[in-house]
Amino acid sequence: MSKQNIKAFSMIADVDGDFSDLFKTDAFPQELPILPVRNIVLFPGVVTPILIGRKSSLALVKAAEKKESIIGVVCQTDPDTDNPSRKDLYSYGVYARVVKLLTMPDNNVTVIVQGMGRMKLNEITNEKPYLKGAVEPAPEELPAPGDLTFKAGIEDLRRIADSYIRINEEIPDEAIYAIKNLNNDIMALNFICTNMIQKVAEKERLLETASINGRLLYALELMNKELSLQELKEDIRNRTKNDIDEQQRNYFLQQQIKNMQAEIGGGESSPEKAELIEKARQKEWPEEVDRIFTREIDKLDQLNPQSPDYNVQLTYLQTLVSLPWNEYTVDDLSLTKAQKILDKDHYGMEKVKERILEYIAVLSLRGDLKSPILCLYGPPGVGKTSLGKSIADALGRKYVRVSLGGLHDEAEIRGHRRTYIGAMPGRIIKNIQKAGSSNPVFILDEIDKITQNTVNGDPASALLEVLDPEQNNAFHDNYLDVDYDLSKVLFVATANDLNTIPRPLLDRMEVIEVSGYITEEKIEIAKRHLIPKEKANTGLDQEKRLSLTKAAIEKIIEQYTRESGVRQLEKQINKTMRKLAYRLAKDSVLPYTKISPKEIEDLLGKPPFYRDIYQGNDYAGVVTGLAWTSVGGEILFIETSLSKGKSAKLTLTGNLGDVMKESAVLALEYVKAHASVLGIDFRIFENYNIHIHVPEGATPKDGPSAGITIATSLASALTQRKVRKNTAMTGEITLRGKVLPVGGIKEKILAAKRAGITDILLCADNRKDIEEIPDIYRQGVGFHYVENVQDVWNFALTNETVDNPIVFNLEEEKPATEK
Repeated sequence: MSKQNIKAFSMIADVDGDFSDLFKTDAFPQELPILPVRNIVLFPGVVTPILIGRKSSLALVKAAEKKESIIGVVCQTDPDTDNPSRKDLYSYGVYARVVKLLTMPDNNVTVIVQGMGRMKLNEITNEKPYLKGAVEPAPEELPAPGDLTFKAGIEDLRRIADSYIRINEEIPDEAIYAIKNLNNDIMALNFICTNMIQKVAEKERLLETASINGRLLYALELMNKELSLQELKEDIRNRTKNDIDEQQRNYFLQQQIKNMQAEIGGGESSPEKAELIEKARQKEWPEEVDRIFTREIDKLDQLNPQSPDYNVQLTYLQTLVSLPWNEYTVDDLSLTKAQKILDKDHYGMEKVKERILEYIAVLSLRGDLKSPILCLYGPPGVGKTSLGKSIADALGRKYVRVSLGGLHDEAEIRGHRRTYIGAMPGRIIKNIQKAGSSNPVFILDEIDKITQNTVNGDPASALLEVLDPEQNNAFHDNYLDVDYDLSKVLFVATANDLNTIPRPLLDRMEVIEVSGYITEEKIEIAKRHLIPKEKANTGLDQEKRLSLTKAAIEKIIEQYTRESGVRQLEKQINKTMRKLAYRLAKDSVLPYTKISPKEIEDLLGKPPFYRDIYQGNDYAGVVTGLAWTSVGGEILFIETSLSKGKSAKLTLTGNLGDVMKESAVLALEYVKAHASVLGIDFRIFENYNIHIHVPEGATPKDGPSAGITIATSLASALTQRKVRKNTAMTGEITLRGKVLPVGGIKEKILAAKRAGITDILLCADNRKDIEEIPDIYRQGVGFHYVENVQDVWNFALTNETVDNPIVFNLEEEKPATEK
C-alpha cells in the first residue's frame, strides 16, 4: 500500500455522510467499458490510483473522463496476460467513475478511480478500441440498523488493522489516520479489504461475498493471519539482530585476547593458517610470491572468521599454495620411445611427429628450452585434439585440455579480480593447478571459435600474452595478482580455419597443417585403431574370427562416408558392429565372420555416395580433370559441345565459380589464337555456339586447376579428335598458354588411381610434390610434366577422329529469291 493510495483515499476520508449513493447500481447501464487491472481488486466506495500501461486502457479512461461516464473495473486472473479475454478476468468487479487523470513526470499516465456498486461480468461484447462487456448489478446484503454483531466486528477489525500497520514497515503510518477518520463502517471495511489483504484471490473472494457480515468475518480471519505472520517476522528480525550483536561482541573480545597474547608472546594460529604456513614452507616459489603470501596471511588475524571476507582471503591463500610453483615433471628424452608412441596412437601426421621429435632432440642437447607454441589446423575428425594426449605420453608430461569454443569473456583467460564476489582464477591457472606441474602439455582446443569483440573484453587478445614465448614467462592472472611462469608449458592449439584467428594471435604460433587422410591411410587407421575399438565398444572383442576385408573397409570409406577425417568412418564401423551384435544376441551365432563388400551392403543398406569412374574417350570434347575437395580428391569431366548459330556465344554451366569461368574464357581465347596450329577453320567460331558444362550441376565448383582440362576439351570438340585413353590432367593456364602449378596433388593422384587413370598431365613445377608422395601411392600411374598448353595437346590429343564426327557447314546461307 503506497502513500498515493492514502492520499487518493483522503479525498473522501474526511467527508461525513453515509455514502449510500456510491452503493446504488439501479441506474447503471447493462453494457459498459471494462478496465482490466493487474493485482488490484477494487471495492465499492474505495478510491485508488491505477497506472495505465495499455493503449486500449488509456483510450478507455480518457473517453470516460471526457464523458463523465461509468466504467467497470475487473481484476485479471493472470497478471502477465497483455490482451485479456473473458476467461482471463474474474467474474465480479465494481462500477467505477474516473475521478482524475494524471500525467506523471516520467510520462506515465495514472488514473484515480472510485469504486461504486458491485457488478457481475457476464461476457465481453467488444474488444476494439477497448473492452466492453455485458454486466448486471450485484447488490450487497447490508447489516440491519443497530446490528451489534457487525458493530463489534468492525471495531475489532479497526483495532487489528491499526496493529498491522504499526508492525508492517511497508505500509505508511498515514493509513492509521485514514481508517480512524472513516466514519462509515462499510467504507472502512472495504478500505481494509482493498489495501491490507495481500493475495488477489483472497481479495476477489471478499468482493464476491454479497453479505457485508460475511465479508467482515472473512476479513477478520485474513487480517488475524496477516498480523500473526508480521509478528513472527518481527520476532525473527529481533532475534537475528541480537545474534549479530552477540557475534560482534565476541569478535571484539577475541581481538582483545589476541592483542594481550601478542604482548606476552603467546597466542596460537588457527588450524587453517597453520596448514597454509606448513604448505608454504615446502614451496620453492620466487621471493616476490613469498613476500606477498606473508603479507596476505597476516590479514587473516585481522578478520572475523565468521565474516565473508575471511573466506575470500582464505580461498586466495589456498589457491596460492596449491599451484605448482617451479615444480616440473622430468621429460622422457628418448627419441625411439617417442617415435613408437606417436606411431602407435596416430597413423600418418608425419609433419607433426617430426616437429615433436625435433623439440625432444633439441631439448636433450640443450637441457633447457622454451616450449614452442604449436597450432594444428585442418578439417574435423583428423585427430588434432587426440594428438595432444600422445605428445604428453611421448614426453612423459601431464596432460590438460581446455575447450575455447564459444568463449566470450576475457576473465575466463585472465581471471577475475578479488574485489568481485565469487572471483576465481582464469582457465589457464586453474588447469595448471589441476595438472600439478608447471610444464604440462596444454591443449587449447578450437582456438578459431573464440567469440571476438564482446562486451566482456576480447578473449583472443587476452591469449596474446599466454601464447607469446617472449612474454609468457611472466603471465599475469588478475586473481593471483602475481606473475606465473608459463614458458615451460607446451601449448598445442587446434583449429579448423585459420581465417577466423586474429593475425596477431596467429603470428605467435607455429602453424602445422594436418591434412585430411587419403583412402589408403583411412584403411590403415580402420585396421589398427577403429575396428578393434568398436569391437570392444559393442562387446564383440571376444570374437577373434570376426574381421573386415580390405575391400569391405574401402567400400565403407568410398560409398558410406564423405569426409577428410575418420569420424564418420568410426560411426559406420560402429553401426556395422552393432548390427552384428544384434544378430549375435538374437540368433546366438554371428551371421558373418569375414565381412566382404557384399555383407557391408546387407548391414549398412544401400550406399549414399558414389565415386565417379572413367567414362572412356569415345566422345569429342569430353576430358577428365582432377579436383581437390575438403573431403579428398575427385575426378571431374569437362564437356564441350557445338551447335549451329549466328551469335557464336560461349555458354558455361555446372555451378561454376568466377575463377573457373575465367579459366574457360582464357582457354577459348588461347584456342582461337592457335586455331591454325590445331587445323581449325576460323569460320567455326563465327558460325557455331560453344557450350562448356561440368556435370553434377548442384555441386559448386571453383578454382584455376581446370584450365588445361578446359583447353583440351575445346580443342577436342573443335577438331573432333579423340583424347588419349585413361588420361587425366590438372593445371592452371595463362593467356600465353603457360601451365602453372596447383595444389592438392596427393589427393588428386589417389582419386585418379581409384578411377582407373594411368596417365596424369601436370605442371613441371609440381614435380616436387610428386617426389614427396610415397612410392606405394604412385605405383601404376605415369606422370607427364608439361610447360605449356601445346605440350598438353601434343600428348593428350590423338590423330584418331571420333565416330560420327560433326561435319561443319561453313557455307553462308543465300537469301531466298522472290519468284
